[in-house]
Amino acid sequence: MRRRTFIALLGGAAAAWPIVGRAQRSALPVIGVLGFGTKIQDRFHAFATGLEKAGYIDRQNVVIDYRGGTTPGQWREILSDFDRQKVTVIVASNGGPAVQARHATTTIPVVFVNIGLDPVKLGLVESLNRPGGNVTGVAFFGTELAAKRLDLLCQAVPSATTVAYLSGGRWFWSFEEEKKRLTAAADALRRQLIVIEYRTDAQLEAALATFAENAAGALMLGSEPTFFDPAFAEKIVTLTERYKIPAIYTSRQFALRGGLMSYGDDYADNLIAAADLVGKILAGIKPADLPVRMSTKFDFVVNLKTAKQLGLEIPQSLLAFANDVIG
Repeated sequence: MRRRTFIALLGGAAAAWPIVGRAQRSALPVIGVLGFGTKIQDRFHAFATGLEKAGYIDRQNVVIDYRGGTTPGQWREILSDFDRQKVTVIVASNGGPAVQARHATTTIPVVFVNIGLDPVKLGLVESLNRPGGNVTGVAFFGTELAAKRLDLLCQAVPSATTVAYLSGGRWFWSFEEEKKRLTAAADALRRQLIVIEYRTDAQLEAALATFAENAAGALMLGSEPTFFDPAFAEKIVTLTERYKIPAIYTSRQFALRGGLMSYGDDYADNLIAAADLVGKILAGIKPADLPVRMSTKFDFVVNLKTAKQLGLEIPQSLLAFANDVIG
């Protein structure tokens, strides 16, 4: 049911502008996509669609080279390979890859996407309106979404006196800020917040089993990039189902797999916006002249089948707010 929608150093002469000159030295301009995790191409369908709208079709008048990794070392290796290929534009998804790309080159255009922190604070751009340098992109303030996610969860599960916050922990850049916002939000909602740091599958299952046994609570997922991996999504939804824990997640893929609810930025819309920026760069516009775009669409999905299994009655106010209702 569709509802309203809310809001190794690279470089050298071969990598410098203008783009037209570099494209003449290659059969087709190459877009190097660097993502967090695996099976990157499967998650970038909207990006390819956005490029087509801008007039660029993979293997016809442009080549998209999809790469993925989970560590800074892997990202640096991929970026070095992009340099050897003389790619025309680098698209970096999520904070880690984007920062690595920013440090790797000052000449190859970089378009970041799905950045959940302030790109100015991350050092990606000088300002949102005037990025400066060779970097621009699409961002959203993920910690603000986390507080809203907690509020939606408490509305759906008013009996939950305790909320477990599942996070990757202190190594993830937004952890401290997200935890600070959530602690304040939980205090305002008169809920106890418990932080669970994900380390191993066995520890996660043990923590959820203990939480389910000892607390009248619910679970919310943090905005850790590794949580967006389809394999993890399947794993966490299976565990919350096993231990009958009502949970809210960060993207609709969780609700589609059987999670109770999801709320986050519109991932597909962000990719389309990034593709539009890439199209403008391919046409000769410098990233410094392309303001950073902020997410304006947010996606709330409710799975009524799961709510029924958990014995929950979702308020009509939440159903009216939802973009999609399953079941």
